[in-house]
Amino acid sequence: MWPHSEIEAHEFLSRIVEIEAKNIDEAVSRAKEMYQNEEIVLDFEDFVKPKLSYQKCY
Repeated sequence: MWPHSEIEAHEFLSRIVEIEAKNIDEAVSRAKEMYQNEEIVLDFEDFVKPKLSYQKCY
């Protein structure tokens, strides 16, 4: 019987959004709020290269 390996596949969606704010903390807070309110919705156009990672071999 051949040895088995577990490989984990990751697919990432990513988008850069410009936020006007007084400082970085305010910008992050606004971005989180926009995401939670579905003002930022990621889709297939935001797809970033997939990644495969090794888990274990037995």
